[in-house]
Amino acid sequence: MENKRLVEKDPKLGRNELIVITGAGGFIAGNLVKYFLKKGFTRIRAVDKKPLREWYLRNAGVENLCLDVSQEANCHRVCEGAVEVYNLAADMGGMGFIERFRIECLRSILINTHMIEAACRAGARRYFFASSACAYNVLLQQDPNVRALKESDAYPAMAERGYGWEKLMSEMFCQEYWAERGLKTAIARFHNVYGPHGTWDGGREKAPAALCRKVIEAIDKQDLNITLWGDGHQTRSFMYIDDCVKGIDMIMHCDKLIATPINLGSDELVSINDLLSKVEKIAGVKLKRHYDLNAPRGVAGRNSDNTFIRQMLKWEPDTPLNKGLAATYQWIREQYRRRKEGKAVVE
Repeated sequence: MENKRLVEKDPKLGRNELIVITGAGGFIAGNLVKYFLKKGFTRIRAVDKKPLREWYLRNAGVENLCLDVSQEANCHRVCEGAVEVYNLAADMGGMGFIERFRIECLRSILINTHMIEAACRAGARRYFFASSACAYNVLLQQDPNVRALKESDAYPAMAERGYGWEKLMSEMFCQEYWAERGLKTAIARFHNVYGPHGTWDGGREKAPAALCRKVIEAIDKQDLNITLWGDGHQTRSFMYIDDCVKGIDMIMHCDKLIATPINLGSDELVSINDLLSKVEKIAGVKLKRHYDLNAPRGVAGRNSDNTFIRQMLKWEPDTPLNKGLAATYQWIREQYRRRKEGKAVVE
């Protein structure tokens, strides 16, 4: 029988204790930095390999480092003095990126192995790993009318090639660092996060942002046609960014969830066709649909079973898709306008 570690109670995280957040030039981690600033934390080290001008969100009063955390030495620099480490750094994007650049996705395991070792050596109390629903067995996702995926559905393992296997293996590192070395780890499996201040063009964007941009382009060019990847019947659930960062905080600080993978996603299932209909309604337009059956489309259906998160946290992501989409559409429309005027935007 496996011996389980005794969970010792942590002192409350002080407002001036160091929080490290990697991937902070990206969408989710950038919003996580903003979230902790709003909560009153004064020492945040934000890290990303992109030049600072390319970060989606840049927050005042934060130690911003431009370092590549796939390199071991940089990870030790990043984790120096950290009390909590949130590792959200990864080479990833929407389905177009994940399916075309599997090696780049797999190489993110270098980030995850070096970061958790550096956090452990630095004496960090807690370590968060951003996993993904792509870790789930793809054989359970072959029907658009898919049943919601519960945490145990990751095994027997048959994750998405590249990105999914990288996530699944890194989850195991988090579990073993707790079992062997006593580092309190947290593992959240994200389900399709969207919202303002995210990628909306260039190939890494996800479906909500891509459809918002395509509708905006169609209106601007007065060409009321749109091409969807796949047949439009694929189904997904989409979690608004505000729910995501709140969930990260709650999962990280729940002792009952140490080294335990948990879904972090909405359970509001929608087809890509219906997602487009929602964007069209926000925009006040109706487009003629064309379908590219040769484009990357991912699994046929994926939804989050939120039974476990409701049980453990008495909470779940609950921002309605219509509300989150409206905010996302307005933000992307403004970015599109600024770009057209020759102003700087982050895409």
